[in-house]
Amino acid sequence: MSMFLLAGAIFILLTVGAGWLRAMRGPTDADRIMAVQLIGSGGIAVLLLLLATTGAPGIADVSLILALLSAFLVAAFAHTTSPRRDTSTRERS
Repeated sequence: MSMFLLAGAIFILLTVGAGWLRAMRGPTDADRIMAVQLIGSGGIAVLLLLLATTGAPGIADVSLILALLSAFLVAAFAHTTSPRRDTSTRERS
């Protein structure tokens, strides 16, 4: 069973590598941020598969921190790329 989990981890690492290429070459910022999100999710999956294989308790903590950082990254990206409305120059009726 552990060989099956390690094979799954290797396959996920290959998809993360493809995401890394997209993050480097992405034509738009949205493509790049989605690739980075894929890298984060794939990293979490690999860490959890390693946790199931080895049973090391520190791996769970690292995967939770990676999930939290990935969520903050997407929130920061959405905040910086959203169109801003200037409320100070609104017309008053």
